[in-house]
Amino acid sequence: MQVSLLALIRMHFPQRLIALRKERGLTQQAMADAVGIHVSQIKRYEAGTSQPSLEVLRKVALALSVSADALLFDEHERGPDEDLQLLFEAISRFGPEEKKTARDVLEGLIIKHEAKRWSAA
Repeated sequence: MQVSLLALIRMHFPQRLIALRKERGLTQQAMADAVGIHVSQIKRYEAGTSQPSLEVLRKVALALSVSADALLFDEHERGPDEDLQLLFEAISRFGPEEKKTARDVLEGLIIKHEAKRWSAA
């Protein structure tokens, strides 16, 4: 049974972990072995009573062949807003020099925005 991307997005970390582990046909013990931790820790993660360290999260993501973002974030917590999505997709097709220019412009806008925010605080 394959879990749809939309279904994964609507889940929290414990549910995402369970769904992805089962989708890959891994038992809790097999998952623990792949990550290098005790099975009781996997059970705690899936029950939502414990959260993995960054190192363990990295190993979980690698074991499940997904990004850490896919494990942690809801749909609207990461990535560009819909109105910027097409622009970033277009930029991804730029050549290296054009990408550098786009990156420089964006970094300048971000720095300006943060400076305004800090000066207002």
